[in-house]
Amino acid sequence: MDTEKIPWWMLPLFLLCFSLESQVSIAADTISFNQSLSGNGTIVSKGGVFELGFFKPGNSSNYYIGIWYKKASQPNTVWVANREKPVRDINSSVLKIVDGNLVLFNESQIPIWSTNVGSTNSSSVVAVLLDDGNLVLRDGPNSSTILWQSFDHPVDTWLPGMKLSFDKRTNQSRGFISWRNQDDPAPGLFSIEVDPSQTDQIIFVWNRSRQYWSTGTWDEQTKSFTLLPELRAISTLNMSYRYVSNENESYFTYLFDNSFALSRSGMDASGQFKAMLMLANSDKWSLFFSQPRQQCEVYGYCGVFSSCNEKSTQFCNCLTGFQPASQKEWDQQLYSGGCVRQTKLQCENASVGNGRGDQFLKIHTTTLPTNPQNVVAHSNKECKSTCLQNCSCSAYAYNDNECSIWIGDLLNMKQLGEDDDVGETLHIRLAYSEFSSPTNKKKLIIVAVAVSSGLFLLGLSMFITKRWRRTMIATNPTEGSLVPFGYKDLQKATNNFSEKLGKGGFGSVFKGTLPDGSLIAVKKLEGISQGEKQFRAEVSIVGVINHVNLIRLRGFCSEGSKKLLVYDYLPNGSLDKHLFLANDSELLDWKSRYQIALGAARGLTYLHDKCRDNIIHCDIKPENILLDADFCPKVADFGLAKLIGRDFSRVLTTLRGTMGYLAPEWISGQAITPKADVYSYGMMLLEIVSGRRNFQVQVQHSEDEGTTFFPATVAIHVSIEGGDVLNLLDSRLNGNVNVEELSRICTVACWCIQDDEFQRPTMSQVVQILEGVLEVSQPPIPRLLQACIKEHLG
Repeated sequence: MDTEKIPWWMLPLFLLCFSLESQVSIAADTISFNQSLSGNGTIVSKGGVFELGFFKPGNSSNYYIGIWYKKASQPNTVWVANREKPVRDINSSVLKIVDGNLVLFNESQIPIWSTNVGSTNSSSVVAVLLDDGNLVLRDGPNSSTILWQSFDHPVDTWLPGMKLSFDKRTNQSRGFISWRNQDDPAPGLFSIEVDPSQTDQIIFVWNRSRQYWSTGTWDEQTKSFTLLPELRAISTLNMSYRYVSNENESYFTYLFDNSFALSRSGMDASGQFKAMLMLANSDKWSLFFSQPRQQCEVYGYCGVFSSCNEKSTQFCNCLTGFQPASQKEWDQQLYSGGCVRQTKLQCENASVGNGRGDQFLKIHTTTLPTNPQNVVAHSNKECKSTCLQNCSCSAYAYNDNECSIWIGDLLNMKQLGEDDDVGETLHIRLAYSEFSSPTNKKKLIIVAVAVSSGLFLLGLSMFITKRWRRTMIATNPTEGSLVPFGYKDLQKATNNFSEKLGKGGFGSVFKGTLPDGSLIAVKKLEGISQGEKQFRAEVSIVGVINHVNLIRLRGFCSEGSKKLLVYDYLPNGSLDKHLFLANDSELLDWKSRYQIALGAARGLTYLHDKCRDNIIHCDIKPENILLDADFCPKVADFGLAKLIGRDFSRVLTTLRGTMGYLAPEWISGQAITPKADVYSYGMMLLEIVSGRRNFQVQVQHSEDEGTTFFPATVAIHVSIEGGDVLNLLDSRLNGNVNVEELSRICTVACWCIQDDEFQRPTMSQVVQILEGVLEVSQPPIPRLLQACIKEHLG
């Protein structure tokens, strides 16, 4: 993957404290009067950071003049000149200085783009590409006078030093507009700009007309936006945002020290604003920040007659009776073109007079489309009739005794999941043939005869199956066996999934009671695409695993798209509740914490070394360590990486909070080994010690509040001979700790979070260290923490 997601609060971990290797420019950085650029020719900024020339995006056959980071992998274009007027032949197209302007001529030698600064002494004007990515037109090679600059004409990318501004004299915004799609840099649907109402905030806009997200107002004291407090953390990285307002303009800009990484931000074709870094030892971009966080929060992302569902393996799906307007774009995960009807409405097809009128399909659990028209109707029937009278009416809704109809396109619908208890009902207008096709009548008669002849056998089979299931549920399964539950049985056991215990990226967990009185926890899996046979095969592998520190899988349900797992119910819940949300009565003492850390390590050791098929958990965090009545830890969700399969990485990267435990190899796209679990376990150990998330706001001094990255703090104390590890302990424990154990757990945690996986111990070695059997030496400071430590030491 070219781009992996790094959360804003984990960002310091992935920045290095060394400068970019100097690169000697292999081409001039200037286009002068007597020079031109065509074909594969380029100019390169003085420091070798940026390059300008012709480029061809993606699978397009068109060419454009653009600027890109020379060192980074594709795609990394940051500016495009002729974004709406491409050329086809770069060998006969040319970019050159004409009459004091930089002008692009196409293959027919017709000027299609120009800086348009007016006519000047063309023999002295030069175009220079700077190391900040700004292409400037100067009055002469040694002149400081800038006649024109690309920073004043942004495309979709916000580079350090570039302004996002609003001109108060002209009431015009200078914002960033997304590409149409990954193959076409022409202006797309989504843009960001300074709020023209002058509320000191940045807004996200769909189709230049509708605001769908905002940063909240700027807080000068904290140097952040009210809805983006994470900017406070970014300040520790020599990345700082500024807001300036005067009588002529108001603008936002940001500065970044590129001595250890490159930075770029911009409006993606998906409608999300994304900020990325490329570390000095890498040629790939890492995504560390995006807004809106949920893709379905982007207005109109799925286009017309489509709905967006965050829990689906594909965000966008056409409504019943509709198909993608462009299957090619949908195959590229570009959905803004939306969907079109498969069959014309009856009212649009006057030549067909079969007396069959248009019908309505009822859709539940959906948010209603935008721009409804409210009409007077006293019943659902009246509301339906009102819509039928207008051939342009696409849908109606009658909720809470109010009638709404939609004329034309249906836009911005969101499909809710099974677990959501909110939503409304929408009736979508479809042609009669979508419900019943006359050509299928004969087939239906044949099918009806076949079905009726088999009803007796089917009923007998269902009766036997139901009796078997009831007997199975009422009987305690033998050790190592799995119970195949029916969905209705689990629905009854959980009282229709009424008592939710928690929710994660893989689904929600509900409390249930079996007929024999035993308590269970039922997890409804989401995003599982395996077929019945594959799912059962994978479950059977997980089901035979038995260890005191692994939660027991009691059974499963697999009926079509309904995939559920049934576990033992553990009364003390998950570890995170006892670390981060505990009151005094629920606070874990040191002895309990140490035993939980040791037990979790033993469970992971079993998964890595003792199973027939070695299992990498891939999602170790306090939320996945459950506690029984005696606070014995049970590693949970250990089979989900196997069950989710190829969809796992996508689910994982959309989780809230999980990213803080991911090893660097997750971010760089390398193959994952059990050492990825070791890294996550090390990060969790640090939270067991401190009783708080590794990165959060905390009081450092009596009158000074700031942000710290706890792993860096631990690395400092462990690296110093005789460091006071007591300062690392959860203050609520009042120093009641075995200091030797505290030192041991901090030391092994620092070994676990080493950048190089070969330097990390195995989980079996971790167990030996925590048991005191194996001595552990002082670990090196992880390289990826050095930037943060440097900032900490000031």
